[in-house]
Amino acid sequence: MTSARAAIAAPNALAAQAGLDVIAAGGTAVDAAIAAQAVTYVTEPGIVSALGGAFVNVWPANADPQVIDGNCEMPGRGAAHERFGTGLRNLHLDYGGGITINAGAGSAATPGSFAAYELARARFGAAPWADILAPAIAACRTGFRLGQAAGSYLRLVGPQLYGFDPVTRAQHFVDDEPVGPGARMTNTDLADTLEIVAAEGSSALYTGDIAGAIAAHVQLEGGLIGAADLSAYTAVCRPAGRTRLHDWDVALNPPPSIGGPVLTAMLRLLARRSLAPDELIAVQTEVLQYRHSHLDRAADLTEAGAELLRALQTNNLASLPTSTDTAHVSVVDSEGMACAITTSAGYSSGVTIPGTGLILNNCLGEPELNRRGLHALPPGTRLASNMAPTTARCDDGAVLAIGSPGADRITTALMQVLGRYCLTGDNLQAAIDAPRLHAQPQQSEDGPRIRIDYEPDDEIASAVAQLDCDSMLHEPLAMFFGGVGAALRTANGDLLAAADPRRAAATAIG
Repeated sequence: MTSARAAIAAPNALAAQAGLDVIAAGGTAVDAAIAAQAVTYVTEPGIVSALGGAFVNVWPANADPQVIDGNCEMPGRGAAHERFGTGLRNLHLDYGGGITINAGAGSAATPGSFAAYELARARFGAAPWADILAPAIAACRTGFRLGQAAGSYLRLVGPQLYGFDPVTRAQHFVDDEPVGPGARMTNTDLADTLEIVAAEGSSALYTGDIAGAIAAHVQLEGGLIGAADLSAYTAVCRPAGRTRLHDWDVALNPPPSIGGPVLTAMLRLLARRSLAPDELIAVQTEVLQYRHSHLDRAADLTEAGAELLRALQTNNLASLPTSTDTAHVSVVDSEGMACAITTSAGYSSGVTIPGTGLILNNCLGEPELNRRGLHALPPGTRLASNMAPTTARCDDGAVLAIGSPGADRITTALMQVLGRYCLTGDNLQAAIDAPRLHAQPQQSEDGPRIRIDYEPDDEIASAVAQLDCDSMLHEPLAMFFGGVGAALRTANGDLLAAADPRRAAATAIG
């Protein structure tokens, strides 16, 4: 019997190779994607962390697509009222042109990524945790070279965000300076933690000794996560949202995700229009204005997302009432299973749980995901998310897994790549490489305005010039516009992978 093969797009070569190793050991596309993300947690410090959130989009070969929600949620079960709003550090970072965030233990939400991976493995996997986590553990112990994205981020924000916690500082500073691209790093504490997870499963992070250490340190540092929050956390498996894009059946992240419904809206509107820059701007503006007015501040994201999708079914969006840091892995295996995982830990809290190597997320401190206010949600509420891992099947039998990091540019990047690939038949790599634009609703003294960020392109520049809007021209292939990674099994069974030149990335087929 011929062993399974896979195509993988991941943030770096070590992560991509980890996926191939798990496939060679008998794993599925889901096992491979989890293995690649686990290596990413080790090798992309600052960009992502094992104590973040994740969505796992799985389309099995002979079943309907599912999305497993492992997004972060609001902690604070049983906490005294006076604890809310504490444990925070307000920091201004010179990232993305400048941003103000909240860091510290009080910025950490209850993590969900490993709970999602456990559920995904149980339903769609074949490999044991020991095989899945072996490459990540090896990277921790033998060492790895810090890549351009992570190294640049640490150099940029390290003095403010990675310097105040002594454990975090010791791991990420050398000679009083944050490490940068090319630095060789190890993380024996994280290796020990992952070995415990390999032996006990994800429960180690939610009810075991590691969970106890997380809760105790967060409480000591004035944060909200307690033992009750960790033990109560449950990953949720939901039917994927579906939409047609020419001859492709596209499966997306359903509500309470924001990213999935927003991308669905963009794709459905795009399918009725064209890929001309003025149409791209119009579609993005229409959908993102609705998001800004309704989804970002909604008390019930599930109902708000469902309302958007109901309006799309009647072709009447206008009738409705008036994250840096992510990493994505795409895998398609030769058996026809597709898996897309996007994970995020925000900008990082800057706080490491002593003895574990685990850095807390700062998802409660991201201003774009907490527009209702700081610590405003009831404990147990899933946070808003831009993440939109996507899988798709073509009528001719082709299978696709695709996704991107990039905060609110996730949906606009994927809308443009999927539009070019699925509607015009562009080569997959060419669809990823093509110049991008991003429309962003803004408030001014004179009322709502639109800002257009775009890469150099004559057609895009001409369309922007016709509008009364603010605009910014970026350099070619700017990191601002995401980092799409895609894996494909063609109709005749060939495996392909494509990565975005806008960010450090790797592809592997084997």
